[in-house]
Amino acid sequence: MADPAPHGATPHGATTHATTEPAGGKSAMPQLDSSTYAPQLFWLFALFIVLYVLMKWLALPRVGQAIDARRQRLDGDLSRAAELKAQAEAVLADYEKSLAAARAEAQATLRQTHEKLAADAAERQRQLSDTLAQQIDAAEARIAAMKEQALAEVRGIAADVGRAVVEKLTGAAPDPAAMHAAVETALTERVH
Repeated sequence: MADPAPHGATPHGATTHATTEPAGGKSAMPQLDSSTYAPQLFWLFALFIVLYVLMKWLALPRVGQAIDARRQRLDGDLSRAAELKAQAEAVLADYEKSLAAARAEAQATLRQTHEKLAADAAERQRQLSDTLAQQIDAAEARIAAMKEQALAEVRGIAADVGRAVVEKLTGAAPDPAAMHAAVETALTERVH
């Protein structure tokens, strides 16, 4: 039996050079074949230009429009929130003004009644004191009712504004109970 030929040698003793080309004379990786560089570069630039034109004239304007629309919607929501805040502050200012007027009215009534009581007899003084106490209770009840009504309106507006702002900024609706609790805490701190 004959010895097999060593690697790289032919059976007749002639050596051959190992190549990386497969049968048929073509390169294993066509993109590395220097004879195809020119068409590859042409198609590279052609596709780059097509993609550039598509991005510049189709994709980027649409993205820009979407961004502008979102910005306008956010600006509108923020301006609406500012308007609602201004309305809430106006309601609170009206409430405080009404409360001050009611207190001033109660004090003026108290002062007038006190002057009348000093001149009247003891029996009349007792009767007027009872009447005055009833008037003060009624005025305090009206003030308390006005305060509760104003605070209820402020709470509702503040909760709506807060919910709208949080929903617009985060995209998710906040928990109504948590929003009402936050509004209640803020109003409690402001009133006291």
